[in-house]
Amino acid sequence: MSILFSGGRIFDGKGRVLDGHAILVEGEKIAKVAPAAEFDGFAGETADTTGATVVPGMADCHVHLIYDAAADPSAAMFKKSTGQIALTALQNAQISLKSGLTMLRDCGGKDYIEFTVRDAINRREFVGPTIKAAGRMICMTGGHGNRIGRIADGVDEVTKAVREQVHAGCDHVKIMATGGVMTPGVNPEDAHYSQEEMTAGVHEARRFHKPTASHAQGTEGILNAVRAGITSIEHGIFMSEKCYEEMLESGTYLVPTLAALRNIMANKDKGIPDYVIEKTERIADIHKASFKRFHELGGKIAMGTDAGTPFNIHGENLQELVYMVEGGMTPVEALTSANANAADLMGLGDQGSIAPGMLADMVVVDGDPTADIAVVADKTNHRAIYKSGVRVGGALSAPGGLALAAE
Repeated sequence: MSILFSGGRIFDGKGRVLDGHAILVEGEKIAKVAPAAEFDGFAGETADTTGATVVPGMADCHVHLIYDAAADPSAAMFKKSTGQIALTALQNAQISLKSGLTMLRDCGGKDYIEFTVRDAINRREFVGPTIKAAGRMICMTGGHGNRIGRIADGVDEVTKAVREQVHAGCDHVKIMATGGVMTPGVNPEDAHYSQEEMTAGVHEARRFHKPTASHAQGTEGILNAVRAGITSIEHGIFMSEKCYEEMLESGTYLVPTLAALRNIMANKDKGIPDYVIEKTERIADIHKASFKRFHELGGKIAMGTDAGTPFNIHGENLQELVYMVEGGMTPVEALTSANANAADLMGLGDQGSIAPGMLADMVVVDGDPTADIAVVADKTNHRAIYKSGVRVGGALSAPGGLALAAE
């Protein structure tokens, strides 16, 4: 099946905006992107995108599919059976796809339940986004994430924990370098793993060709992770000038998750545990400043939200783009962080941009998100969402456009 998308603008996912161009999709992939005049006489199905912009399907590089954004997500999750948790993860993945996210990077689940959802979607037994998953987070005794993570202390045990995640079928390995907000009795500022432990974990993941991510909020823990060769720093709150310097030198990605703290701050009176609120109030402004500085210095950033944490709702992920622009990014930079940058971080070479040979994962957005990021963050502006050339959401109804197959 062939579809020609023509009439509107195109954002290619890497920073370029194309006017007067059209996209030819054949089957699952983009066959050609060229000036619209080159398609004169095309007799197949057409989609009129006049007044809209076609952008690549977007990614959230930090989600927790097992959590449902309750005031206390862990408490809510532990009340569910294994089957209920799996259904929650599937529902969250599908809601994300319907919201314009064609790629998700899960950064920690429970007992590999989310792997069953990832595998079923990736085998196309269910409709959903491409999912990459970490499996069990690796943390120290009493450390952040210890209620569901793989507890490991010392170099040998960290190495063994990484091997367990690889054996279970992880796509990347997540190691908790510091304390965090959502675990009682730990401080975000504190380093948990030593540099030696971090290095052992990253080295073992690399031996098996797995990228790595580190929950890293305090300065010392961030540096331990970066010096170990971590692929991405998640959150990155107490970043010092030394952190910026070493991350820039090593090309380490930052996945900022600005939405996590913002949603806690906006819902403080709705049952969120007191210890979560206390820590959030202490670090929220520091987080914003660190993100702004890292961006100003030209650091590599991929969009991520921590979706599933309190009131951080799956399906509202693209609000993160608005927060990133408020923090100093241009709309084009924010979009790129969710397109080409995110696909690069996730190792998805056939996604994240609009070009021949790429999967036809696209969102048709009313208006111009390269000028006003809010238009893509608002799901009501999504005329249509495509995954591998198949419409999975939205309602493309621009004048002159042919009716497409029902969902």
